[in-house]
Amino acid sequence: MRTAHSDGIADHHLPPALVLVSRVLGVLSTLALWTAALGLVLMTAFVAWQVWGRYVLNASPAWTEPAAIVLMGWFIFLGAAVGVRENYHLGFEVLLAIASPRAAFAMRCVSDVVTGGFGAAMAWYGMTLTIGTWTATLPTLGLPGGVDYMPIVGGGALICLFSLERLVRRFVIGPGREDVSWNS
Repeated sequence: MRTAHSDGIADHHLPPALVLVSRVLGVLSTLALWTAALGLVLMTAFVAWQVWGRYVLNASPAWTEPAAIVLMGWFIFLGAAVGVRENYHLGFEVLLAIASPRAAFAMRCVSDVVTGGFGAAMAWYGMTLTIGTWTATLPTLGLPGGVDYMPIVGGGALICLFSLERLVRRFVIGPGREDVSWNS
């Protein structure tokens, strides 16, 4: 099956390994997006239950707020990672519009490297926080304290991975293309 991504390059013009990796990462991105959406829905339900418990039942459940905060971390960081892969984040593109294709290519590559480095730092230091707080317990949830920091690790790892994918794809396509975003 041949598909064209939004960068105008059909899959059959790319190395088969890159096509396979891109499709696998596309599935991973979709799973992250759906997980983030489920987390948002659950967080909303938990907060609604807390409001109902507080104002109607006069007995607010203690677990809803901390659970909502943990879920918020997941949907924020997973959503940010998907935004990196799909190029949905805001950007300052005035220089790209007036730059030569080679200069724009270089600026986009630098952006991918910086974003990937930031994601790697998030994953590394998030893991340090997760390990360092794992023996503590979240009082109302009874979960290890490191659970609070796991979204930083997951989101950071995905940001790094998706940035690396963008960088590799950018070098395979070469300068002169508008962008390397796609929806797979």
